[in-house]
Amino acid sequence: MADIIQLLPDHVANQIAAGEVVQRPASVVKELLENAIDAKATSITLVIKDAGKTLVQVTDNGIGMSVTDARLSFERHATSKIKSAEDLFNLHTKGFRGEALASIAAIAHVELKTKTENSEIGTHLTIEGSKVISQDPAVVPKGTTISVKNLFYNIPARRNFLKSNPVETRHIIDEFHRVALAHPNVAFQMLHNGSDVFNLPSTNSRQRIVNIFGSKTNEKLVPVHEETEILKIEGFVLKPEFGKKSRGEQFFFVNDRFIKSPYLHHAVSSAFEGLMKNDVHPGYFLFLEVDPHSIDINIHPTKTEIKFDDEHSIYAMLRATVKHSLGQFNIAPVLDFERDKGFDTPYEYSKKSPTAPSIEVDRDFNPFKEKPKQGNINFPFKREQSASWESLYVGLNDENASVSNLDDIEFESEEVTGSLFENTETETGHTTFQLQNKYIVSPLKNGMMVIHQNLAHQRILYEELLKNITVKEAVSQQLLFPLQLHFSKPDLEIIEKIREQLEHTGFIFSEIKEETIEISGIPVMILESHVVNLLSQLVHDIKEEVPDSGFSQNDMLAKSMAASMAIKTGVSLNREEREHLINQLFACKEPSVSPNNKLVFTTMDVSDLDKKFM
Repeated sequence: MADIIQLLPDHVANQIAAGEVVQRPASVVKELLENAIDAKATSITLVIKDAGKTLVQVTDNGIGMSVTDARLSFERHATSKIKSAEDLFNLHTKGFRGEALASIAAIAHVELKTKTENSEIGTHLTIEGSKVISQDPAVVPKGTTISVKNLFYNIPARRNFLKSNPVETRHIIDEFHRVALAHPNVAFQMLHNGSDVFNLPSTNSRQRIVNIFGSKTNEKLVPVHEETEILKIEGFVLKPEFGKKSRGEQFFFVNDRFIKSPYLHHAVSSAFEGLMKNDVHPGYFLFLEVDPHSIDINIHPTKTEIKFDDEHSIYAMLRATVKHSLGQFNIAPVLDFERDKGFDTPYEYSKKSPTAPSIEVDRDFNPFKEKPKQGNINFPFKREQSASWESLYVGLNDENASVSNLDDIEFESEEVTGSLFENTETETGHTTFQLQNKYIVSPLKNGMMVIHQNLAHQRILYEELLKNITVKEAVSQQLLFPLQLHFSKPDLEIIEKIREQLEHTGFIFSEIKEETIEISGIPVMILESHVVNLLSQLVHDIKEEVPDSGFSQNDMLAKSMAASMAIKTGVSLNREEREHLINQLFACKEPSVSPNNKLVFTTMDVSDLDKKFM
């Protein structure tokens, strides 16, 4: 039998490895930013074009590379981070596999410019598909600039699977946030298609969070601090009232490395137990420092998963620390609701030694001294004597007394007219019920119909909003005092893109400036207090997945707004509201399914009920 096993060529092996390391443009951004951090850079600039599909460029002022290192850095398993297997358990750098640059060079056009501090000239290296095109000396500043162009140019199938530009840009911004939050002492700048997205100066952790997520974030943060023998915790959690239904602002960093850990997330969520609703998630920015020998990072090529030696102790410490911070800053309520808050001792006074209270004594007081006798007290008014009980019956035996007409006397009815169940009958004779404040039950000729009130209202609002967006016939209600809403810069860009569609639904924007939106008019279908939640949920849905343009984008907006504005489960409806909801539902084009293709109502025949009792 002939030999069939053979070694793969290097360029084929690099493309296979690239499938794990480089999944999308955001993966390239992550690897290049982490390399810049490992190079001890104090200023990093990220430039992207067309959501990273055309260009991803990272410039840093780090230590740079020599001519030999520049060429060797694109070989597989070539790294300066580790030298032996034991170094895997004592990592102080971001990268250590030596696969990132080799994988990127296998599927893109890469251009490298680098120079060390002591070198007079630098190196200019050009690679296309793992093949070195040129290597020349060049006059460049200290540091490294890597430009990755035409990503996946030789793998068209992978390029076709990339999402739309807004979605890929969101993933890039997420990776940028993770690196920038972990290193507040490094200045970062990000440009997209020539426009400045972020310009973050070197600062502390709290100010870095505020610079990224907006100035209003500062009042939401609750400091967290604890230091033990096995773990040091620093960072912030968001106050419970600022929790979101999405899991956006949740960041764990272990030794300045971003990780994803459902186990530790559960520890933080359990610390908020009783302070938030079940479908609301807390936000946090937590930095954990542990002994590098007690963790294993070499689990996944993306290095976002981690294993702890004693994760149960870390869970308990993290939960107790967050719970202590919430109580320390009077975020968590006390069970004694009738206590006088004036008796509460401020937290900063807990370690102060008590001082003896000052006592004032009246030394002229003599308890045996006779008090002057008080004379009669004259009241300024005359107290009238109340009439006796006999006066109530005066005149009853008087023959001349007028007898009242008994027909004019009203007596309390002894008949109970109420009902144990609130059965309301319509003008047509039909009866509707509300079950568990969730379903509307309406009888039919041969059975009954059960309607999900939330999904039904979603269908009604969806068709109405879609008509307003496309036909442009929405009605607005003017606000007496304009609303001032605060959003981060990336969220403002999303709202600016869909501003026209929102105005068709009834919104009137007076002004949109940096981190602030002023709204002077809202659709008649929503309350003023619901505007913030509606726009926040809308921005989140668009971040998840939104087409570039056309009807699909309008459909996405209508679905998101309908879900936010619909009647929630648990809301009680009276007879008129139930009847109006049913009439509106069956006036829709597709009353049987919700905008997300869920069943809105179901019918039950009498025969189906009979089978239950057989």
